[in-house]
Amino acid sequence: MNRWGRWSRIIFMGALLAELLLPSPSAIGARWSARLSQRPTYTALYAAMTTQDFYTPDLLAIDGVVGTAVGVGADGAAVVLVYTARPGVLGLPLMLDGTPVRTEVTGEFWALGDGPRAKEADNPVNRKGRFPRPVPIGVSGGQADVTAGTIGARVSDGKRTFALSNNHVFANRNNAKRGDDILQPGRVDGGTDPANSIGTLHDFEPLRFCGVLTCPNNQVDAAIALTSSDNLGTSTPDDGYGEPQTKTTAATLGQAVQKYGRTTGLTTGLVSGINATITVNYNTGTARFVDQILISDGRFSQGGDSGSLVVTQSSGGDDRRPVGLLFAGSNTHTIANPIDLVLDRFSVKIDGS
Repeated sequence: MNRWGRWSRIIFMGALLAELLLPSPSAIGARWSARLSQRPTYTALYAAMTTQDFYTPDLLAIDGVVGTAVGVGADGAAVVLVYTARPGVLGLPLMLDGTPVRTEVTGEFWALGDGPRAKEADNPVNRKGRFPRPVPIGVSGGQADVTAGTIGARVSDGKRTFALSNNHVFANRNNAKRGDDILQPGRVDGGTDPANSIGTLHDFEPLRFCGVLTCPNNQVDAAIALTSSDNLGTSTPDDGYGEPQTKTTAATLGQAVQKYGRTTGLTTGLVSGINATITVNYNTGTARFVDQILISDGRFSQGGDSGSLVVTQSSGGDDRRPVGLLFAGSNTHTIANPIDLVLDRFSVKIDGS
């Protein structure tokens, strides 16, 4: 079991104890509590996650299986989700240790910058163009050798200001050097170096690719660029969701979310899988990611949306709370890193006005 898997179980056990001692669900604060009218109990979710983690290596060894997660069945019960690259994959179980298994044909997952290009949404706001400084978040950007991705958010360590996006957007899949210029717009959208620089690559989490014999786990595809409040703002363009809150929240099953990205602009979806283990394709190889968030609706993202910040779609104080960092997807689902893992990696917080 990976380190985060062990930690998630500690969280679950704490939540279970709290469920016995505290008077209301709002006082519990379990990381993966489901916000559904028919929602699995903490015990059922814990059991499903344990079962999923145990059987995931065997499931991924089946030709055509590209990932697993925990979701909710039609009856509101916790299920183990198995994602396949094509229909008709043989050898998949219907039940694992008493937990139902549901198979979903997703196709292969690609980092959304390395996969095939899709038709881009028509919009009066040119998200691919050059914006006056400070530029908004959710628009075209990237390292000078990268085609283009999305500038996800402005973050801060309390002293310095950074732009947040993916490794494969800001660090060119480990191939960039610290100090490289980050452009707005990205190169494919007309950005030139150094004329369109808004900052420099400061740090990134290296991507660990699968080899012949081993496939190491990744948790985040993320990087930050040193910038300033003169070069980068905190809000999306006017046709977006606005400014994300500085306080984050954990993904929960059935949660309504939204994002604003370079290619598809403002889109909405639902969290359909948690604790996901997914094989993701890059132009330079494949990488395995654990502890991921799956968002349903194939229209949520397309190539070029990599790096978008995923936030809640709700009301009042629960609206626009950061949930994840978008980095990959298929024709049916989008994958996001849990935002707290990303922010903790760089010791930063979402920056707001």
